[in-house]
Amino acid sequence: MHELGVTFYVVRDVKKVAEENNVKKIDYVTLEIGEVSGVIHDQLVDCWNWARKKEAVTEHAKIYIETLEAITYCEDCKGQYRTIDYGKKCPYCHSEHTYLLKGNEFNIKEIGIYEDCGT
Repeated sequence: MHELGVTFYVVRDVKKVAEENNVKKIDYVTLEIGEVSGVIHDQLVDCWNWARKKEAVTEHAKIYIETLEAITYCEDCKGQYRTIDYGKKCPYCHSEHTYLLKGNEFNIKEIGIYEDCGT
């Protein structure tokens, strides 16, 4: 279960940003996660709800997840298509000379702070 490991990194990075900006309390964290990243959202949320309590700054923070669509590019016909629908084989020319353009990301998109705690 790598969800726990990535959750610890998120908590660490959020704590660092909070310290750098003199923020005492985080309200929420928004993540962007690619749909073929291998991260299981429900497990990540469970890990977050446990790990956030380990740091005072994230103790009550909510987690939001935005899924980024996976798109594959075909080198032969130059087409782009949804990876989830067709996999590695291009639906236009049936080539397997393809690569993932996006959909494997894991980003902290936004960190929301409580307004009354200062910045």
